[in-house]
Amino acid sequence: MGVLSIKTNKRVEIVDITGLVERNLEKNCNLALIYSPHTTTAIIINEAESGLLGDILHLMEKLVPYGKGYSHDRIDSNADAHLKASILGNAAVVPVENGKLMLGTWQRILFIEFDGPRTRKVIVKAV
Repeated sequence: MGVLSIKTNKRVEIVDITGLVERNLEKNCNLALIYSPHTTTAIIINEAESGLLGDILHLMEKLVPYGKGYSHDRIDSNADAHLKASILGNAAVVPVENGKLMLGTWQRILFIEFDGPRTRKVIVKAV
């Protein structure tokens, strides 16, 4: 098992962690579980093209705008981050062969920060 450290620089940001994940795989594993133990982050698999990344962030802000008076905002003003992370999910599973992630041509593993900047952990478990 590997624990990756991800330092984000903005409140909302997408970080391509594909290379970090692959460097933490065991040669004899068949699956990789990539998991974020944080309630305001997400893990998705998609293309890392800059326009698409911006579109994803724009869509999430449109679906769950910041500062709209959510009940949880009374505690720490980050309800939108929790809701966005809940929509996208906090884990992905990828097949592995010969120590390499079996991703499609354009697929990347993307870590999404919704409540940064922070230093986050991502757990990679080889199965």
